[in-house]
Amino acid sequence: MTYCPCYHRGNRIVNRNNMSALSELNQQIGACQKCQVLTKNRTNVVPGEGAEDAEIMFIGEAPGWNEDKQGLPFVGQAGMFLNELLASINLRRNQIYITNIIKCRPQGNRDPLLSEIQNCRPWLDRQIEIISPKMIVTLGRYSMATFFPGKSISKIHGTALKKDNIIYYAMYHPAAALHQRSLRQTIQDDMKRIPSLLASAEAIKPVTPEAQQLTMFEV
Repeated sequence: MTYCPCYHRGNRIVNRNNMSALSELNQQIGACQKCQVLTKNRTNVVPGEGAEDAEIMFIGEAPGWNEDKQGLPFVGQAGMFLNELLASINLRRNQIYITNIIKCRPQGNRDPLLSEIQNCRPWLDRQIEIISPKMIVTLGRYSMATFFPGKSISKIHGTALKKDNIIYYAMYHPAAALHQRSLRQTIQDDMKRIPSLLASAEAIKPVTPEAQQLTMFEV
């Protein structure tokens, strides 16, 4: 009998090798020395957390003070709001995967530098490859710019595109609601569109390589 390193979870087949691959990748991320300033000032690297076979992957911008201390993403006030948002669509953190475009905290919670984003991009690409999510939700403008280049978050939040069989969905960062209360309802409304996006995934026409611009759709 031929051994298959797979098991079924719901309607999905999960490769056991992929499960160990993510843990191995996290160790590699933890040893990363590419950004000298970030390496010097970090307490912990924050690779990510959640289900290794998650259908939805949330990608923020960078760890903050609390995340740097605990080595986990979204554990501060923005993380508490994210938990509320997830609960509003009947999801828990252990059902999704959460990470950031860069894995170390910029000192003083400054914005990520382009060089830091570029240095971390191979780690993010490998995480996406291993987890193979059906949907990627970008949180914040730096995360959005990675997958929606040249776009403005104020104009495209709540919209999505499908490319390479993955739905990309743009949202404001949960922290935005802490600084600008008027955005709270907008973020809540955008989160509530996620289930219908997943439900209609098969009917969404994907973006073709020949397209000059990324075609986006609204729910």
